[in-house]
Amino acid sequence: MSNGKTPVRHGRPIQLSIITQFYPPDYAATGQLIEELAVRLGKQSLFVQVFTGQPGYAFHNQSAPALEHFEGGVIQRSRATRIWSKRIRGKAVNGLLFCLRAGLHLLKSRSRGDILLVTTAPPFLPILGYLVKKLFNVPYVCLLYDLYPDVAVELSVISRHHWFVRLWDTINRRIWRQARQIIVLSPSMKTRITAKCPEVRGKISVIHNWADANVIVPIVKQENWFAQTFNLVDTFTVLYSGNMGRCHDMDTILEAAELLQHDSIQFVFIGNGAKRKAFESQATQLGLKNCCFLPYQDKQNLPYSLTACDLSLVSVSVGMEGLVAPSKLYAALAAGRPVAAICESHSYLRTIVTEAGCGEAFNNGDASGLAAFIRRLSTDTHLVKQMGEAGRYYLKTHFTPELIANQYSQLLHKSVIEGWESCASTTVGAVNPHPQPISHPKRGK
Repeated sequence: MSNGKTPVRHGRPIQLSIITQFYPPDYAATGQLIEELAVRLGKQSLFVQVFTGQPGYAFHNQSAPALEHFEGGVIQRSRATRIWSKRIRGKAVNGLLFCLRAGLHLLKSRSRGDILLVTTAPPFLPILGYLVKKLFNVPYVCLLYDLYPDVAVELSVISRHHWFVRLWDTINRRIWRQARQIIVLSPSMKTRITAKCPEVRGKISVIHNWADANVIVPIVKQENWFAQTFNLVDTFTVLYSGNMGRCHDMDTILEAAELLQHDSIQFVFIGNGAKRKAFESQATQLGLKNCCFLPYQDKQNLPYSLTACDLSLVSVSVGMEGLVAPSKLYAALAAGRPVAAICESHSYLRTIVTEAGCGEAFNNGDASGLAAFIRRLSTDTHLVKQMGEAGRYYLKTHFTPELIANQYSQLLHKSVIEGWESCASTTVGAVNPHPQPISHPKRGK
């Protein structure tokens, strides 16, 4: 990477292979983020190969092209399995079947790239990185969205002392030790992994998620068709947009909505998830007329739905800090709206909210504190504007796609070069002991 030039091998750019179960047109946040990352890395003189599945959570598309091209890369999709896709066991089975297909793809592939990026979507996908390293000496980087089996343990899906949990932890440690680098989404996640496997501390990098401030821009509600459509223009609106899953604290939000049911304040919940149905049912039973529930929005509608509010909510359940990282935070910052974070006292969310000056954080269960903050904002438009502008400025200086893609690019280039140098010290040749010439597929129009 000397002289600011992208390193090449045998006259070609570095080839990155990404393995992930979810990718657009899926609306899963992990897939959306990987797409944005792949496109930007492809513009930075890397050649990106993405192997993914067919849509499992898409809006209208049940299938997507098996082979698709973009500038600087190619997407290959395997067929998808949708067995009990809304249940934990069904998701686990579908994820396992995707792993098997991805493994077969890597076995048959003419070129596995110079480096492999494996995500935790599904959770056991990093095992493929370990196997490819052992079989073909291709280095891999682990991108950890969620930390398993810890999430399953915290959700009481399985006992902490179960033999399968011990086995999974043992496998994780072996995978992490063999990985060239480990990418996590928060400092608290790094702390969790370091506690489990201290010897990998030096190879863990914290790279946050991001949002595109050029796509999501502040829109005043009077000029926002989404706010007009759902009668949100003249009412102080509190928005929760995203997954209402087992890892998110919805109880504190529901209690705050109950405390504010007689105020001129509207709560809007956009998305789905394991808690959505029960949450909506509770709101109905309590007779809360200040709660509106909407489905996930198409990507092109997000700049309008995310700015149709006066305050955005982000929540993480007790015990989940360092195990998951809500991507909705970054989109809320881009929208130029204040943020209320519901989380534990040691959460990294508090650090961001405090440093940015974009809102306040509340302990899980502190519905009265949250309600008081919402009331205060509803009567202080100047504070709402000030916090919103501060959050957007913080995002633009810390979490833009360009800044984050550069961090990924530097880490991946460094990992590949270290592999080349390590290999050169023992043998003459490329990282792959059986190199194959890479023939980039013709780009489609």
